[in-house]
Amino acid sequence: MGKAWPALDIHVPSCDPQLAELVLAELDDFQPTAIQEPDDTSRLRAFFTSTASRDAAARALAASFGTHVFVEIISIEDEDWAARSQAQLQPVTIGRIVVAPPWSLPGLVGSGPGTLGTVPGSDPRTVRGSDPIVVVIQPSMGFGTGHHATTRLMLRAVQQLPIANQNVLDVGCGSGVLAIAAIKLGARSAVGIDVDPDALANARENAALNEVGDHVRFEESDFRTMSLRADVVMANLTGALLERSAATLGDLVTPAGHLIVSGFMQTEADAVTSALNRVADLDSIAQEEEWMCATYRSCQT
Repeated sequence: MGKAWPALDIHVPSCDPQLAELVLAELDDFQPTAIQEPDDTSRLRAFFTSTASRDAAARALAASFGTHVFVEIISIEDEDWAARSQAQLQPVTIGRIVVAPPWSLPGLVGSGPGTLGTVPGSDPRTVRGSDPIVVVIQPSMGFGTGHHATTRLMLRAVQQLPIANQNVLDVGCGSGVLAIAAIKLGARSAVGIDVDPDALANARENAALNEVGDHVRFEESDFRTMSLRADVVMANLTGALLERSAATLGDLVTPAGHLIVSGFMQTEADAVTSALNRVADLDSIAQEEEWMCATYRSCQT
């Protein structure tokens, strides 16, 4: 039997969207590995690295919201989740990048390592005459399959930067999709960091699948205690963490480098951008559904 992931199913009345936002803010204190929003929009599923953090989060939600939300403590088998994903996950096209699970590759027409000649669903308006770039991701609880809006926003944003020959840092790398995509877009090197050993194992597996192991490495580390700097820093975190850690993230970017952030919602945009505006210059901001992404240029000299 594989790893069982501690999780919470949180049922929030669909008539009260503000309550859902308050629940997400409460969960942030317990550093969930990921939060899913299934088709049933009245339910959130939060995953944690330990039963202790999951149970503490459940107690905090009960204390803060009482009977206004219903919290169910569950465990999800990694193999069971991946098996279900094989029936559901299909390639996702974001600009030139196609994020594809391994089982979809036989249906894609290849023209060389990491590229495709024809990709179902590709939009020629975004490919601009170049072959799409394929990033193969083995679904796991590390997440990062391209099916969440924040991952897509980050992948769109990095394609807008002059990333060739740049050094990249992926903060909270999960499956490693962003770091791997950066290498396939021409970055010189990439480092992905995460505090979850299981996510890092999945990221290393994905690096091997994409044959980029010579250019990317994944390390267990907390960005708040590291001194590594990079030309392009990508951070797909939570709104509260981005706001609290704006100065730290800014310090990770080399002079004239770029910082791309996502994981914050439209309702958090003012607080997050106000914090980041103190340490970097806003280049662009994008939105998909309620999720936001912002690209900054370092103002360091």
